[in-house]
Amino acid sequence: MAVLQDKKTNSDAKKDAHGRLLDAAEELFCERGFEGTSVRDIAASANCNIAAVNYYFGSKEKLYLEVWRRHLGTMRETRIAGIEKVMCQKGTEPNLEDLLTSYADAFVQPLFDERTGDQFIKLMAREMVDKHLPQNIFVEEMVVPVMTALQQALMRICPGLSEVKARLSILSIVGQLVHTVCAKTMLEQSNNPAVPRFDLSELVQHIVQFSAAGIRAYSEGTIE
Repeated sequence: MAVLQDKKTNSDAKKDAHGRLLDAAEELFCERGFEGTSVRDIAASANCNIAAVNYYFGSKEKLYLEVWRRHLGTMRETRIAGIEKVMCQKGTEPNLEDLLTSYADAFVQPLFDERTGDQFIKLMAREMVDKHLPQNIFVEEMVVPVMTALQQALMRICPGLSEVKARLSILSIVGQLVHTVCAKTMLEQSNNPAVPRFDLSELVQHIVQFSAAGIRAYSEGTIE
């Protein structure tokens, strides 16, 4: 029993060290950027031996990648879960507005989370200025899986919708949501009383209604 307990304790300690390194690295990468953050800084912040970075991740570059993959994985699974929540309901036929609302909520809510959303935006800003990620990581690990799931859902609800129109509709929806996130963040930082304030749920519903009308028009052939 004592041996089993020791093994469990060691396993828990490894998991804790792995998580602490990820958390510490993310904080430092956001604050200082990739080049401004050393392995020694990360280890010290995580209260780990410097060799732990190589042990768990292999290098600073791979640790940086894992920090990003943690965000991308959460975002991917959250968005796909938003789609499946509507498409997998038993006893009811999925509704287009419900699908778009669920997807849009899953898209924007994590980005407005006080911690994770702020961290992701900071990481994104750093990466745009000083690129260190593999070129296709966003496409392969988030865009393609989510777009595939949403495209299949749209074409199931709207059988007259072609693959091309479904993809164009998705790109339009994502563009509107990204703009909403950026615009709302920017406007809320302004102290100018003339700058309008928008309710997030109202913005999402506008995007849903606007997009649903266009998708139905494509599906029904009233527009080309």
